[in-house]
Amino acid sequence: MSWLFFMDESGHDHGQVPYEIRGGFALEDSRLWPFIRNVMELELECFGARLADYKSEIKGTKLLSADRFKQAGQMDALPELERQEQSRAFLQAGLEKRPPTKKQFTAYGQASLTMADGLFDLLKKHKAIVFASSVPRGAAKPPPEAAFNERLRKDHIFLLERFFYFLEKQKSMGMLVMDEVEKKEDTRFVRRMHAYFTKTDNGRARARWIVPAPFFVSSEMALPVQVADVVIYCINWAYRHGSMDAAETREEIRERYDAKIHNLVWHGDGYSKGKTFQSFGIVCVPDLFVSRK
Repeated sequence: MSWLFFMDESGHDHGQVPYEIRGGFALEDSRLWPFIRNVMELELECFGARLADYKSEIKGTKLLSADRFKQAGQMDALPELERQEQSRAFLQAGLEKRPPTKKQFTAYGQASLTMADGLFDLLKKHKAIVFASSVPRGAAKPPPEAAFNERLRKDHIFLLERFFYFLEKQKSMGMLVMDEVEKKEDTRFVRRMHAYFTKTDNGRARARWIVPAPFFVSSEMALPVQVADVVIYCINWAYRHGSMDAAETREEIRERYDAKIHNLVWHGDGYSKGKTFQSFGIVCVPDLFVSRK
């Protein structure tokens, strides 16, 4: 048995979201295909079509934008078949570059929220475990010296640490599946990760359960990575725990998904220098290079 950790990023364009986040969810290998099938079935139930057929994909910014909530609420809930028909019309209008009607906007908004709700239900059904690391917007970045540029970032190390604690308890191997970004940057990340797992004591110990070579996939062709995008988008705007306490939230997302995220986040024992402590799957890193006390 092994676990696949599907990962994506949120806030790395340094826009207006509260945090810069890397993470997603881990899924047992035997549950992967049933999970993917269920996600595809959910798409058809919500939109009456596969989004990929209309050159779109599952993303937090598309399903859960402020506009989607407004559009979903501008009319009463549509019957399922009508919602599907109007959602397909909305997607077709996008391909043809023409403005959708009010009912089409409403149907797509309602389908989007129903899709996001269903994704969290499927994650729970398939016993997915959420892990993520967050860095507050505007946090100090490492200095430009080469020594720091070749190190794995501290938030990435803490994320791998939490995943390792989980795998060690399970006595299972873990593999990292990541959204490809840009070849040069992905190559640099792999080089840093390789150095961490081969040249540091903690890294070498954690390679016992984490395969040190991540798999990069295109998100538009990998449904689990798309689902990871939705998860970390909701974490960014809704999840607040411990030092992850940014006042800036989107209450419509927090009311809808905060409890669902809490139910999926890993929590268990961590350890350092012979001491055991309670640890959580989502960790906030105030900065990226100052040593932790």
